[in-house]
Amino acid sequence: MSRRGFLKGTGAATTVGFFAATPLSQAVASVKPASSALMGFDAIPISTSDAVTVPEGYQANVLISWGDAIKNGAPAFSQNNDSKAQEMQFGDNNDGMTFFLIDNDRAVLVVNNEYTNNEYLYPHQGKSITADDARKAQAAHGVSVIELKKNFGQWQVNLDGRLNRRVTAYTEMEMTGVAAGHDLLKTSADKSGKKILGTFNNCANGQTPWGTYLTCEENFNGYFADTKGTELGESYARYGLNTKDRGYDWYKHDARFDMGKEPNEPHRHGWVVEIDPMNPNSTPKKRSALGRFKHENAALTVNGDGHVVVYLGDDERGEHLYKFVSKNKYVEGAESNRDLLEEGTLYVAKFEGTQGELKGKGQWLELTWGKNGLTPENGFPDAASVMVFARMAATQVGATTMDRPEWVTVHPDNLSVFCTLTNNKYRGVKESQPINAVNPREKNPYGHIVRWNPTAGNHTSDTFEWDIYVIAGNPEVHKSGLMAGTDNINKDNMFNSPDGIGFDKSGRLWIQTDGKYSNKGDFAGMGNNQMLCSDPATGEIRRFLTGPIACEITGLTFSPDYKTMFVGVQHPGEDLAPSHFPEGGNAVPRSSVVMITRKDGGVIGA
Repeated sequence: MSRRGFLKGTGAATTVGFFAATPLSQAVASVKPASSALMGFDAIPISTSDAVTVPEGYQANVLISWGDAIKNGAPAFSQNNDSKAQEMQFGDNNDGMTFFLIDNDRAVLVVNNEYTNNEYLYPHQGKSITADDARKAQAAHGVSVIELKKNFGQWQVNLDGRLNRRVTAYTEMEMTGVAAGHDLLKTSADKSGKKILGTFNNCANGQTPWGTYLTCEENFNGYFADTKGTELGESYARYGLNTKDRGYDWYKHDARFDMGKEPNEPHRHGWVVEIDPMNPNSTPKKRSALGRFKHENAALTVNGDGHVVVYLGDDERGEHLYKFVSKNKYVEGAESNRDLLEEGTLYVAKFEGTQGELKGKGQWLELTWGKNGLTPENGFPDAASVMVFARMAATQVGATTMDRPEWVTVHPDNLSVFCTLTNNKYRGVKESQPINAVNPREKNPYGHIVRWNPTAGNHTSDTFEWDIYVIAGNPEVHKSGLMAGTDNINKDNMFNSPDGIGFDKSGRLWIQTDGKYSNKGDFAGMGNNQMLCSDPATGEIRRFLTGPIACEITGLTFSPDYKTMFVGVQHPGEDLAPSHFPEGGNAVPRSSVVMITRKDGGVIGA
C-alpha cells in the first residue's frame, strides 16, 4: 500500500512535511526573526523542492486532491476515469475557497476549480479529445462543495455529507440583474436569455454575510472557437475572443462553444456567480450588476450605512479595478439580503498622483447608462450593454489601466483595501499602458500591491487616497531603483507576482504568489512559489510557506478559530515539470487543498 493509501486508511490526511527535508532547505540558513509582534513565527528560506514547507512548529496535511471522491461510490483517482466519475470527484486546479462552519464538528468547504491540464487529465495528454473527454474536462471545472467533519481534532472530507455537490461547466444557472433576458444573452437553446449553462475558469472568490459563496469567472475566452472564421468585431477582441480556443476542443463536441454557431454564448460568461452552499438543490445565480470581465475575486464589505460594497479586479494587463455598491441595504437576518447583488451601481477606478511619489488620490467613475458618455452615440444602446461590455465602458469613462488587478481584500478594521497587481510586460511598452503614478515600473516583471483608504472611511464615497504598499523586486540582482523593490523587500523575503491575498481577523496580511519559479536571472533567490505574511502597520514581510515544483499558491480560508488555515496548491508539475506532488514516487501531480495547523494547536501566524 502506498504511504498516501496507508494514511487515508488510518483516517489521517497526507503529511506534506514528510517531503520537506531537502538538501536545499537544510543548506540555507534560517532567517533571523524580526520585530513584528503581530507575526509569531520565524521566516523560512526559499525552496525548490517538490514539497510544501512551513515554519518550525507547524505542519501541513493534504485535505483533498483533484480526482479524490466527494461522494460515496465514486471511484479512486485515475487518469482513465470518465466524465461520470469526475462528476463525483473533486475538480481540478483548485483556486479560491471559503470555509463555512455548520457546528463545532461540521463544516462546508467551497472551492473553485479553475481549469484543467490536458497533459495530466487524459492518458493521451489531450492529443485526440473525444466527446466524453470534453465532458470530463467540463466536469473538472467549476466549483466543488464538500462537507467536512472533525475527527480527532482534524478536519476531514465527509463522503456521506448531503451537501456534497459539484457545480460544473454544464450546471444550469440563472442570469439576474439588468442584463437578464437581453438580446445579447439569447441563444438558440435559450430564447429567454436567462437560463445559462455552466461556469468555468473559476478563479478566486468571495463570501457574503448572508451565507452564500461568490465564484468569479476569469479567462472564459479560452474555451471558445469560431469554425466559420467570422469577423467578430471589437467587443469580442476586447475580451480576448478569436477564432481559436486554448486547446480544450469543447467546441468540437458542444455547439455552445462554437461562436460561428452561437455568437452570444461568450456574453453569458465572465460574471460573478452566487451559490448557496447549504442548499444542494439551489440554482446558482449570475449577477450581471457586477459587470462582465475577467473577474479575479469579489471582496465584499458592509459599509457603515448598510450598503454592500464589492471590490473587483479584472485580471488582464492594462485592465481595470471596479467597485459595486448595492442599491438596497443589508439588514441582519433579513431574507431580502439574498437579492442585494441584484441591483446597484458599478464604478471603475481612476488613480491620480505624481509619478515617483508612490501615493496619490483617486476617484470612482460611475458606469451607469446615460452618464459619463455611456450613450448610444458611443456604442451603448441601453443599460444592459454597459454591463455586458464593462471593459469598453471603463475605457469610455477614462479609467486607469492597471498591471493585472488580481485579488482585493479589505482590512478587518474596514478602513483600508489592498489589491495585488501581479505583473505587466506591456507597461510603458504599449501606448495604451503608459507608466503612471500607481503603475510606476516599466514592464513590471515582479508586481506590486496597492492600498487605498476610502474618504472618511466611507466605502460608497466617490474618492479615496492610495499608496503603494510594496513593490516586489530583487535587491540581489538589482542593487537600486524600482527593480530592487521597496524598502520592505530584502534578500530574505523576495518574491514575484503577488496574486492571492487576504487578512485574518488579527490583521495579518497573507500574500500568495503565481510567478516565475526558475530561480535564475532576474528571479534568482526566489525559489518556488510561496505564501508570505505581512504586518500592515510596519510593512514587514516574512515568508511563511513554499510550494512544490511549478505550482501556484492560491486560495486562502480559515476555520473560525483561526487554528486551521486552508491553502491551495495549483498545477504542480505544470508543463510536465518534474513534480509528483502530493504522493511522490512516479505519481501524477495533482492540485490539492492543504491544511496548515500549529503543532501546539494555536492560532496560525500568532
